[in-house]
Amino acid sequence: MSQIEKEKLAPYVPAAGAVTMFTTSWCGYCRNLKRLMDAKGIGYTEVNIEEVEGTAELVEAINGGNQTVPTLVFPDGSAATNPRIEEVLERV
Repeated sequence: MSQIEKEKLAPYVPAAGAVTMFTTSWCGYCRNLKRLMDAKGIGYTEVNIEEVEGTAELVEAINGGNQTVPTLVFPDGSAATNPRIEEVLERV
């Protein structure tokens, strides 16, 4: 990811103990991961890439040109695509 892309990601870096989750309205994997995070008490901010301007391009930059969701951003500024709940718990 370029420096410019990192700067565009900066507003989406969450506080400690939470994640930012890029989603779409039709994504079953997103719904499942949200359900699991709710059950584990992990806070998240959901950003629908179909509704928030510029975020589809940001997700593409993170994922090598693909608009793959769920894409999560962690408090350290790192990202993961379609992570398992165990990985989310480790990285929050």
